[in-house]
Amino acid sequence: MGHDAARMLLAFVVMPLWVAAGFLDWLCHRRTHIETTSGPKESWLHLLLFAELGVPLLAVLFFEVNALLFAMMLAALAAHQITALRDLHHAVPRRVVSPFEQQVHSALEMMPVAALLLLGVLHWPQLLALFGVGGEAPRYELRLRNPPLSTGYVVGLLACVCLFNALPFLEELLRGLRAVRTLPITAGTAGSTPSHAYDVTKRRQERVPH
Repeated sequence: MGHDAARMLLAFVVMPLWVAAGFLDWLCHRRTHIETTSGPKESWLHLLLFAELGVPLLAVLFFEVNALLFAMMLAALAAHQITALRDLHHAVPRRVVSPFEQQVHSALEMMPVAALLLLGVLHWPQLLALFGVGGEAPRYELRLRNPPLSTGYVVGLLACVCLFNALPFLEELLRGLRAVRTLPITAGTAGSTPSHAYDVTKRRQERVPH
């Protein structure tokens, strides 16, 4: 009964909330005109954040959860936190990061932790084995799930991730790259209006011979 509840929470609460938080984050970026304030550098960081957690997510969908996958997830969470800190260092001086967006960031940080904890409930012996305790030996091989997860669920989840996360953040990057090429260039600051563009003026001037 406990395992069934953990599976349901992971599949139908945590994962949908995680996808929704990612889409809300994109809307927040769009509202603050990210393409003309913090620019494509922040969008590249967002794609890196997406990839850091996307790889272990794909692994969990298709492979048996064992000590190897738990190690991968823990490493991905650590990398994600470091990248998120770098993202904020870049964004905060250049655009408004509203209280609502900060709450969205909190959700984006907590959903993968919740997913990891629920997977720990479902595969507790291998989580313990990763740290050298418990009655099982740690398994560090990639083995396809047997039985596999429901095809309908996997296809539906990946479609939602592509539609509401991957494609919007790619669009954000393309919008930023286009802005660098086409908009008047001035220094972006926190609270900039749409008339302010990404801060590349200095670099352009440096390339002009004197």
